[in-house]
Amino acid sequence: MTAPMRLTTVVSTKGQVILPKAIRDQHRWDSGTRLMVESTGDGVLLKAASVFSPTRAQDVFGSLPRRGGPKTVAEMKFGGEEGMKQRHARDR
Repeated sequence: MTAPMRLTTVVSTKGQVILPKAIRDQHRWDSGTRLMVESTGDGVLLKAASVFSPTRAQDVFGSLPRRGGPKTVAEMKFGGEEGMKQRHARDR
């Protein structure tokens, strides 16, 4: 593990903080990146906010359209085996 980068910045009268370019580059935080701010026992933690809103499996399960009835276990096993054969043939 590398030693943490120690840089300084100043809080403006508006409460704004400019992150040093080296930190922005290291984390690939471009202009407009939304950051989550979390207060910790050691200080403040910044993390890039997810571009997707939180979801639960039950909220999205079955959301992709599909024609026909449910597949049988045998059909799923066959499809998995065929997919592996195709992938293996492609990787050669």
